[in-house]
Amino acid sequence: MRSLFILLSFLYISPLITKSTPGKSVNHHAFTWESSDDKFPTPPDNINRLFFVQRNPNSNTIIYELNNKNGLLDKDNPIHVYWLRYADKGQKEELSYIQRKFAYGLITKPLSNDQYDVRFVSYKKFPLTLMKSVDGKYHIFAKIAQKQIILDRIFVKIEGGSFWLPNVVYVELKGIDPSTGREITEHFKP
Repeated sequence: MRSLFILLSFLYISPLITKSTPGKSVNHHAFTWESSDDKFPTPPDNINRLFFVQRNPNSNTIIYELNNKNGLLDKDNPIHVYWLRYADKGQKEELSYIQRKFAYGLITKPLSNDQYDVRFVSYKKFPLTLMKSVDGKYHIFAKIAQKQIILDRIFVKIEGGSFWLPNVVYVELKGIDPSTGREITEHFKP
């Protein structure tokens, strides 16, 4: 249940700053952006992984990966979403019904043969696109720093608040600019 409210708080935010740097985050405004890379495990490489979401109450990670059937993309359900429970024993676990239907689940609609409109069930205004890149592989694309990038990870920084309304300090989006190979990072503040 708490995951639902964390994600809802995370998704109802507006952009604060945008930056494009190949390295760690830097100090902006009145507080320091911390890098999620230093404190949270990076999920193991997986050829089907599209992106993942982490947040600081614990190291549990939500994985979004291609859903293949017999070696082909499942066109009815192209993305599989599940947990890696690092805070427990690192086991893989499916999302609960509430998490899937109200928080971390996705709505996918085909746009063409190899392209899908993808939205979080909890915030349909944040557009993502599942499509093949020039490398011939499927990726999730999002607009970050005024560029269409390949989304890699989302990190949500939470400090206090309550069960029903956590205090989301910022959200960090990271991805790769496919034209330059540079890492692009964007921060949002609620």
